[in-house]
Amino acid sequence: MGMRSEFVRQGNWLFRYRSYVPIVFLVPLIMAVMSMRWPFGSYQIHEYWEFSCLAVSFLGVGVRVFTVGHTPAGTSGRNTHAQVAESLNTSGIYSMVRHPLYLGNYLMGLGAVLVPMEAWLPALYTLAFWLYYERIMFAEEDFLRNKFGEKFSAWVAATPGFIPNPLLWRRPELPFSLRNVLKREYTGLALVVVLHTGIEALEHFVIERNVPIETFWVTLLATTGVAYFVLRSLRRHSKVLQVEGR
Repeated sequence: MGMRSEFVRQGNWLFRYRSYVPIVFLVPLIMAVMSMRWPFGSYQIHEYWEFSCLAVSFLGVGVRVFTVGHTPAGTSGRNTHAQVAESLNTSGIYSMVRHPLYLGNYLMGLGAVLVPMEAWLPALYTLAFWLYYERIMFAEEDFLRNKFGEKFSAWVAATPGFIPNPLLWRRPELPFSLRNVLKREYTGLALVVVLHTGIEALEHFVIERNVPIETFWVTLLATTGVAYFVLRSLRRHSKVLQVEGR
């Protein structure tokens, strides 16, 4: 089996389980948190850093929100069994970068692994992300190349794979759909909030041997939790979030 076929095979397997395999990275993250101390002995400095890291994760959520908000049905889905693409996205954010959803995923996770302020952790995360998602992206592009041919090849030749080039921006073909975003992105937001809140609680326990009730984190977690269950219920039991063609 050639390297191309092997990469496609691995990528398709990883694609099916892409929501679960990254959970393994919680192990080094917890290890880093278990050795945390307040930077320069200052909890205030840590708070500034924590909110900066949270902003990085929210930036990732924002990238996904913008991407999903402008995409039609049959693309950028949460399908897990096989590649699906009824059309090729080349406008909007896809005019600047070929894999914006995975860029969003990277930023969402990066914000969390930056919290412990251990240089090895984001370096390890970046390497693991690269090796993992490189194969998924390879498999996706192989599928798209076979389906869309020269149109896909021209897009690849002009568009970066992972680091956006704003100079290539072209207006999205579809208007932004908030309902489509609410239908599809509530889980990602909830995971970011739960992860950062969990890190905050664990670091207090490790350093201070107690978990204080902090208004910001409790409010953020409660609000996100309510939104998650409301949106999940609406998606499963109503058509409120359905948008034609999305």
